[in-house]
Amino acid sequence: METVELKVEMVGIHEKRLRKCLSKLKGIEKVEVDVNSQKVVVTGYAHRNKILKAIRRGGLKADFWSTQNELLSVYASASYGSLRFNNFNPF
Repeated sequence: METVELKVEMVGIHEKRLRKCLSKLKGIEKVEVDVNSQKVVVTGYAHRNKILKAIRRGGLKADFWSTQNELLSVYASASYGSLRFNNFNPF
C-alpha cells in the first residue's frame, strides 16, 4: 500500500469534485483532505502518477507535496495570522 501526498488548489466545492475524481480510480483505500493547507493524502494501491492525472483531468490544479509546501504553509499561517493593517495616509 502506498501513501501519496498532493498539493491541490481547492476553493469551496472543489473537495467534492476531488473525491469524485478519485472515486473512479481502482485501488484507492482512503482520501484525507486538509482544506486549510490544501493538502490531500491518498492511501491505496493506485500509482501516484495515475492519481495526479485523475485530479488534473477533473479540472483541479495539483502537484506532488514537497517539504517546500510544508514550510510555505507554516510561514503563511504565521505571517498572515498576525498581520494588521493601519490606516496610513502619506499625504
